[in-house]
Amino acid sequence: MRYDLDDLRLFLAVVAEGSITAGARRMHLSLPSASARVRALEHHAGVTLLIRGRRGVRPTPAGTTLARHAREVLDRTARLDSAVASYSRSPTAPLTLLSGGSAMHRLVPQALVSFLRAHPDVDVTLRESRTPHTVRTLADGEADLGVVVDDEAGGSGLATEVLGDDSLVVIGQRGGILAGRTGVSYSEAAEHPLVGLDREASLRRWIDEHLGPHAPVARYRTTVADLGVLVALAAAGVGLAVVPRRAVDPDRPLDVCALRDPWARRRLLLAWGVKERPASAVALAEHLRRAALPEPAAPDVDLLGPLRRPGPGGTGGPGGDEVGAQGGEHGVRVVAPPDQ
Repeated sequence: MRYDLDDLRLFLAVVAEGSITAGARRMHLSLPSASARVRALEHHAGVTLLIRGRRGVRPTPAGTTLARHAREVLDRTARLDSAVASYSRSPTAPLTLLSGGSAMHRLVPQALVSFLRAHPDVDVTLRESRTPHTVRTLADGEADLGVVVDDEAGGSGLATEVLGDDSLVVIGQRGGILAGRTGVSYSEAAEHPLVGLDREASLRRWIDEHLGPHAPVARYRTTVADLGVLVALAAAGVGLAVVPRRAVDPDRPLDVCALRDPWARRRLLLAWGVKERPASAVALAEHLRRAALPEPAAPDVDLLGPLRRPGPGGTGGPGGDEVGAQGGEHGVRVVAPPDQ
């Protein structure tokens, strides 16, 4: 069998959107053209690939298998194209990405893995940097992108967009002193032994600056340089810790309480430098956006139709698919109408 790569891309878009209409829109195709391509793909495969319903479409077991292999084929094809094309291009300067310590824990590494695998000809210089320094560096044209904290980036004049929530929480060993609590203030948490980040860590300095002169003096049993180690110490019962909620692995045995202090509510922003945006920087920004998306919860079984996922624009309206019914590792340096 021979498969057309554009048909595979369309099929993946339909599966991701849960709708032929939305999949066609994502691929910039008309609905009749997209429907005809999907039917031709099913005829070519000799099996039904999609279950069509009033609320959308969902893949059959054969469709799920096709989608999995299609992703691998397209990923390998992209690598092949990039590897061959690299011989015809002159080497490009590495992108420079700056980030605070919070995003360096999971968000930035996840984005870098996917970006560098997809773009083997592009290198990235990554540096941990506090928001004020990142803003100055971007404004001076010495970096391409930065992940910053919203309350420190205001009035910078840089182009920014919200990446996601980065609010702080208090964590401790499951079944410990936080058991049954949904929220605590910093003063309450500081009554107990804490574990924290080193004083020079960007997140620790941000917390200390927002506590103010009248904050209680906390007892730190130990301080570490790595946020992952900090979470592990708290889970082991060494002490309570103040960390970003996104740093907490849901599989760890932890009690998690919201930090009630107003300064604990914050957001991460993606900030652009003032220099010209190369295509590689635009692509890296997209990988950062994807990495910042909340991790999906295990879906419930929906007997009436598939769970819909938001499209690239961040919104997901009701499905319009109906049948017979009415209505609708290298390069890192760390410094509508119904569907038919």
